[in-house]
Amino acid sequence: MGIDDKADYTVQNHLGAAKEDAGHLTGDRGLEREGQKDQAAAGMKEAGEKAKDTAADIGENIKNAARKLKEGFSK
Repeated sequence: MGIDDKADYTVQNHLGAAKEDAGHLTGDRGLEREGQKDQAAAGMKEAGEKAKDTAADIGENIKNAARKLKEGFSK
């Protein structure tokens, strides 16, 4: 996950928390729910990026293992 993505998700999460708090303080349930939705969306995006990074790492590990196996047969 890039630093820009992480910053975007953090900002979205904090803005969502601010909306949720403002909605709670003013009794505006719609604003409160919108803030909760923004926080959930930021969390889902971050989780998706982490899954993508993990898949890339697994792919790299498989490539390395295959290369080492091939080198072992070549000797």
